[in-house]
Amino acid sequence: MKHVKRMDESILVCVYYGLNGERLIRRGHKLATLLDCPLYILTVDTKPLDAFDAEKSGYIERWTALAEELEVEKFIIKDNEKRPIQKIIAEVARENNVTQIIVGQSAQSRWEEITKGSFLNVLLKEVPFVDFHIVAVKRPIEDEASGTFEKGVRAYVIQDFENYKIVFTCPKFPSIEGIFFKEIGTDFDNGIFKFSFENRMHEVKIKEGFVSNPHLIHSIYGISNK
Repeated sequence: MKHVKRMDESILVCVYYGLNGERLIRRGHKLATLLDCPLYILTVDTKPLDAFDAEKSGYIERWTALAEELEVEKFIIKDNEKRPIQKIIAEVARENNVTQIIVGQSAQSRWEEITKGSFLNVLLKEVPFVDFHIVAVKRPIEDEASGTFEKGVRAYVIQDFENYKIVFTCPKFPSIEGIFFKEIGTDFDNGIFKFSFENRMHEVKIKEGFVSNPHLIHSIYGISNK
């Protein structure tokens, strides 16, 4: 029988891209465990999910896996958002009856705005029923923050006999559309290809223009051809 948590308390952890997202999530989970209440995770981005670069997609994948590991009530991704952050936080808090919100204070994060008086005042007016926990986090080390891929470009994976290759012009026949991130310092099309399928982000490795782990691609082509 599934354990029924108390519903008079619930916690929302707001994470933005950086090395401290996992720390905030675990802090929220610890508090939610002590209170025996639901835990929600929220991240916000102005870009659509399928346009995230390799770094952002990596964070989303890790947070999704962590949310499943910790049995989080819901991991909420608000992509393609043009509204002010405080409006989104307030909306999510109301929809999920949130009573406590955890955010990180970091010079590398948009959530640092939460520490500014004007932003916090607006947010408190939006959700006056919520208690805020502002957690100090460390700045990422410069080497850790640097990436290993070039900026992502729109690309397509197509079937090439028994293999699958990447092309950069939209084909007139069935293909999988996504973003290709080329490894820095290579003359070949080596890197990773990110794409969305069934509302989840997936990734395959590309070596010299061809998919090197084609099992997922093959299964998707099989589904699309049914």
